Amino acid sequence: MFNFEEELKKLPNSPGVYLMHDAGDTIIYVGKAVNLHSRVRSYFRKIVGRGPQIDKMVEQIARFEYIVTDSELEALVLENNLIKEYSPKYNTMLKDDKTYPYIKVTMGEEYPRILFSREMKKDRSKYFGPYTSAAAVKDTIDLMNKLYQLKTCNRKLPRDIGLERPCLNYHIKQCLAPCQGYIGKEAYRERVEQALDFLNGNYNPLLKDLEDKMAQASGNLEFEEAIRYRDLYNSVKSVAQKQKITDSNGEDKDILALAKDETDAVVQVFFVRDGKLIGREHFYMTHVEGYDTAQILLDFVKQFYAGTPFIPRELMLQEEIADLEILEKWLSSRKGSRVYLRVPKKGAKEKLVELAAQNAHLVLSQDKERIKREEGRTIGAVKEIAALLKLEHVSRMEAFDISNISGFANVGSMVVFEKGKAKRSDYRKFRIQSVTGPDDYACMKEVLTRRFLHGMEEKEELDRKEIGHELGSFTKFPDLLMMDGGRGQVNIALQVLEELHLDIPVCGMVKDDNHRTRGLYYRNVEIPIDTHSEGFKLITRIQDEAHRFAIEYHRSLRSKAQVKSVLDEIPGVGPARRKALMRHFGSINEVREASVEQLCEVPEIPEHIGRQIHAFFRADGEQEETQPMS
Repeated sequence: MFNFEEELKKLPNSPGVYLMHDAGDTIIYVGKAVNLHSRVRSYFRKIVGRGPQIDKMVEQIARFEYIVTDSELEALVLENNLIKEYSPKYNTMLKDDKTYPYIKVTMGEEYPRILFSREMKKDRSKYFGPYTSAAAVKDTIDLMNKLYQLKTCNRKLPRDIGLERPCLNYHIKQCLAPCQGYIGKEAYRERVEQALDFLNGNYNPLLKDLEDKMAQASGNLEFEEAIRYRDLYNSVKSVAQKQKITDSNGEDKDILALAKDETDAVVQVFFVRDGKLIGREHFYMTHVEGYDTAQILLDFVKQFYAGTPFIPRELMLQEEIADLEILEKWLSSRKGSRVYLRVPKKGAKEKLVELAAQNAHLVLSQDKERIKREEGRTIGAVKEIAALLKLEHVSRMEAFDISNISGFANVGSMVVFEKGKAKRSDYRKFRIQSVTGPDDYACMKEVLTRRFLHGMEEKEELDRKEIGHELGSFTKFPDLLMMDGGRGQVNIALQVLEELHLDIPVCGMVKDDNHRTRGLYYRNVEIPIDTHSEGFKLITRIQDEAHRFAIEYHRSLRSKAQVKSVLDEIPGVGPARRKALMRHFGSINEVREASVEQLCEVPEIPEHIGRQIHAFFRADGEQEETQPMS
């Protein structure tokens, strides 16, 4: 038994981190302290006005432990790491786990490339960003490849110059082929410098150059070239206009403000780089009950900037937060140069913070409405179905379907919906083993038997290993079985469940003569359902998904059965060489007529394989081009 009085006496007057455990030994809160003795003891004093959330947490504490550190800064870093590792119930948590895209220029290479990157490494490359839109980054990189025609491949230059033919990018005028020596190293570097100029926001020289080239091409009646330059000009102008100037001094800063209600908070961040607003993003904070704006903002700063690779020179905050000096010291050590945390009181900077706060309020209110609508489509729809069938609880629903063509390649599908949403990771396919010919009932019986037997075996295995919480797609049984059809399919399912001594509700999704869902068949009664309700729409989605998944699997099996080629019968010719031959020659007949020398022109075909192919067709020239799989 943990003795609180004795353990509280042992607390040192030192900085450190404390961890609160509940009766199940789960860590429910992690905190840091300048003085562990006074901070931890404060939780167990009778303090009025501490807040219901903290009181509720204290009631659940069964024991605590602590880690002493040399400084408050070390405690801050350790606290962040422990919160990230344990996700305690009563810590405010950054919900989003986003990585932001950068434009990377590989200056450490002799022939640099412009690449998309999700991380900022300490290498010789130059990084631009972070940006909030991956699509915008990819569009910008694509535009720069058209403008400056730099290499994008992994060829090691100058070592590999002339070893291979130029790639497609050279032919479509998006690379100057340094791999062939078509552009010298100095000329290439000049283009790299121009690209860096572009990324730094200096667009005017490029716009003037494109305008001149467009006019020159038009004057020479080279209208296709003129159109190409016009399109590039418009693209550059579009990128330039998107860069909204927010600060004339060209510094990097993040502007942070939040909005909160009883259960959630949204932090809005404006990203300013080189004085330009490059984007904004919002982040959810959970477990915020009982915490004020300053505390939530403090927790966000600690958690977000512990994970982001780029830290700006200045953070502009909505209001004063605790631990300001220690946070500045920590952020400065991570950045490698001085970082400032400021709360603007007047002027343009204050207005930017107010704008961020307005955006946060907007996101919070709009998302509440969206979540409410989404819950109507999902959880609300499940509740409608449960009410129709008079079931107390329905969360997981499974639906099954059979697909075949005249009994060929009988297959079954299992789709899973949890809380009204498709759970694709739990979908399963079945290739029917015991049934030949078109017998859907027998196929369904095999599929259901295999599904539940597999689940029962998995459960037994987990029980033997004393692992009860890691349930897989088969181990978790449904709250409701949804059969694609009426009485017949339902009775097959009930028969299987009875044989396996399982008690799971089963209903059929009944269709009318036009193959449209009209109701549910449950306990020998067809229950009509409002076709405009969310429950009906969910039933239709489940039915369509089971059918789509079965058809997709059946189609893939048919495709595999039809691609077997006579080339597969030749020793040494597998799928890769078969594809290479067909790509080079175009047809089996061309391969049949080719000489050994012509066959060996295919890079994937060595001489001894070429001789085998040639000999095969001379020995048996009457092979069929394709044969069905047995």
